[in-house]
Amino acid sequence: MTLELIELGRSIRARDPARPSWSEVIFSYPGLHAVLWHRVAHALWGWGLRGWGRFVSHLGRMLTGIEIHPGARIGRRLFIDHGMGVVIGETATIGDDVTLYHGVTLGGLSLKPGKRHPDVLDGAIIGAGAQVLGPITVGRGARVGANAVAVASVADGVTVVGIPARPSGPDGPRATVGYGLPSREIDPVGERLTALEDEVRALRVALGARENTVLETREGSARHEHRMS
Repeated sequence: MTLELIELGRSIRARDPARPSWSEVIFSYPGLHAVLWHRVAHALWGWGLRGWGRFVSHLGRMLTGIEIHPGARIGRRLFIDHGMGVVIGETATIGDDVTLYHGVTLGGLSLKPGKRHPDVLDGAIIGAGAQVLGPITVGRGARVGANAVAVASVADGVTVVGIPARPSGPDGPRATVGYGLPSREIDPVGERLTALEDEVRALRVALGARENTVLETREGSARHEHRMS
């Protein structure tokens, strides 16, 4: 446990742009605490002491705001940044050097027993508020953008955004910034709204042109009737 604490602390200090001190990491980082609580709960679960495993997991959730089922399998150096609202389901597996931001759910879509939750492979990043649902795989080095809903597997190194989550562009993987978002598509929802606004403006212009045409036709008909009378 001491060796893992040191390894987790080093990883967090290296990956967090806030560059926390050792004392900050050890005493004030719920993501680190949640992983350590989970190690105890998972060991109890594996020994068949499932009630105690759930109890320890429950204590960890109360203290950190991060809910990790004791049956979930977590690799080394998991970095849960901020962490509040993170939920990791029973059959989820997480590889090494994965990053999860706050509000992430690794959840299920089925009520049937068996594999129900995702596998997140080494080096993946799941952005804030993202939902990764079902027995799918998020590949090595893949990115799931903030608030995306992924219900299909993500290939290695690919960035997906949106609802449902899709690759961020036809030209393949893109460089990413914080929260798993691609740097050239910082706000996919905002971009979609902008496109809708452009379409509404175009429709207004077309409608205005048609109204002008109808008005001119009516005025022409009125002048013609006036001359005939």
